[in-house]
Formats: sequence, C-alpha cells, structure tokens
Amino acid sequence: MPDIPRYRVASTAQLARAGRPAALAILAEARRVYTAPALRLGDRLSRQWLERSRNPYRGEIAEIARILGQPGGWLLNLSYEWACTSAVEGPRLGRTLDWKLDGLGRHVALAGFVGPAGPYESVTWPGFVGVTTALAQGRFAGALNQAPMPRTRLPLPLDWLRLRLGVWRGDALPPSHLLRRVFDQAADYQQAKAMLAEIPVCLPVFYSLAGVKPDESCIIERTPRGAFLHEGRAAIANHWLTPGLTGAPRGYDSPGRLALMEGQWDGLGWDFDWVKPPILNPDTRLSVLADAASGRLLVQGWEGQRPATAIHHGDAIRR
Repeated sequence: MPDIPRYRVASTAQLARAGRPAALAILAEARRVYTAPALRLGDRLSRQWLERSRNPYRGEIAEIARILGQPGGWLLNLSYEWACTSAVEGPRLGRTLDWKLDGLGRHVALAGFVGPAGPYESVTWPGFVGVTTALAQGRFAGALNQAPMPRTRLPLPLDWLRLRLGVWRGDALPPSHLLRRVFDQAADYQQAKAMLAEIPVCLPVFYSLAGVKPDESCIIERTPRGAFLHEGRAAIANHWLTPGLTGAPRGYDSPGRLALMEGQWDGLGWDFDWVKPPILNPDTRLSVLADAASGRLLVQGWEGQRPATAIHHGDAIRR
C-alpha cells in the first residue's frame, strides 16, 4: 500500500501546488461522475455565492482554482456531502468518513498548518481549503459529520432546492470552513466548543470534539443558528441524537453504524479493528484515530471497502 503523503505547508495554495497530481485525479473522477458542464456550472454558482457572502476563504479558493486550471475547484470546496461515523472520549477521537466519490481514500494527504492559535495537522486533500478532520496537539481534535436534511411534506428534490435557496440567501460559513476557523483561532477545547456551538453555519452539521483531559469531549449537533450539546463520551453517525429534531438519516445504515461504534468504544485499541461493516461500507474513504493530549495520529485511506493506503502511524506535526 502507498504511504499517505505528508506536507508542511504555509497555505492551502501551497498544498495544492505540491499535491496537484492528486487534486487533478480527484477532479477527473468528479468530471466522470458529474460531467464537465455540471462542474463548470457549479463553479460559477459557487464563486458567485462565496463572493456575495464575503467568505473569508474565497481568495484561497480562487488561487487554488487557478493552480488546478480545470473546472471543479470552486465546486468541490463547497460539496458538503460527507457522511461519517465518529466517537469521542477525551482526549481521543475516532472517525470514518464516507463519500461516494472514488479517489478520496487513495489521494488523502496530511497537511501541517500553523494558525494564530498554533500548529495543527489536517487530514485533507490537495485543493481543499476547509477542515473535516484535524488534530492540534495540546489543544483538541475535531471532525465533522453530515447532518440529516430538514424535510417538509415536499418531494425530496424540492426540499433539497428549498434548503439550497436558503443557503444562497445567507452568508454564514460552510461547516468545514467553521472547523478550519476553529483550528486556526481556538486556543483550547473550551474556546473551540464555544465557537462550534455559537457561530452560525449555512447548513446543519454534527461536530465531534475531544480535548486533552478525560472530561473534555462532546458531540455538537448544529442547526444553522442553534446547537445541541452531548457532553462526555459520545458517538454520532448521520442522524439526530436530540429528540424532536427530524430528517432522514444520511449515508449507509446510520443507526447500525452508530450502534456498532458505541458498542466497540470501551474496548477500542490503537488500531483500525473497529472499521468493519456497517462502519466499513462501499462509500468509506477514510479512518482516523487522534489523541489530542499526546498528538498521536493514525490514518488510513479506503476504496471499495479495501485499504487504499498504508496506515500512517505518527505524531501530529509540530512547529
């Protein structure tokens, strides 16, 4: 199995340059699945929304789009389609990330950044400016999961359109951009938790957060302007834990994945023996274990329910 590439970079644009072949391979797969005209249309709409909403990362995305030189760079930075399984118990976080786009497991990268609050390591892809999973040794580890889509009595396509129109009219941060801001700016677990619970987001999302102490862990279920916290040891898949919040579960067997993760957590070792069906499914692209206190990090990419990379064993990059 190939090793996961590891970069020390000053910016996401530098990562895009260093990992351009991997980024182009992901774009080629997206073009195969969604077609080039759809990517060009998505780029145009994504750029218009980022500029109108004055998104703080729009300049980075524009530079990345120029570096890649192919349609899709704008759109894939707003393709909030992640479906995941996560669990936390301070100081440890475990997660898998599922998505239907092939190549994300094969082309995963580790990128060490330094924000105003200090260094952190993002489990990411060249060309992506947000954060879906990251570890800041001595501060916290965090990840995001896709939340259910709010439903009405309308057909599913109309509900999807209604939700996107609401996003189009607003200017709140995409969920992965908020997690990026937290790793850049939050000095510790408590500050990270407050930011993830209070700063508006453009779509519902689940955040998993683990600090450096045994009592520092939580799941944060977010609506665009509300938050529901589950403190202590907890797990999440892609359906609401909070009673009264409704929406169809996302991804492959969300209740089954959650039950398996909860059942395995007590005996979880420092390995990926817990990545098995239904947590492991045809859409699984990534598995991660992160320890915020020690900085220990375990990462593997997956494609077609098979390992696509060697397991990365190491400590988070420190500057």
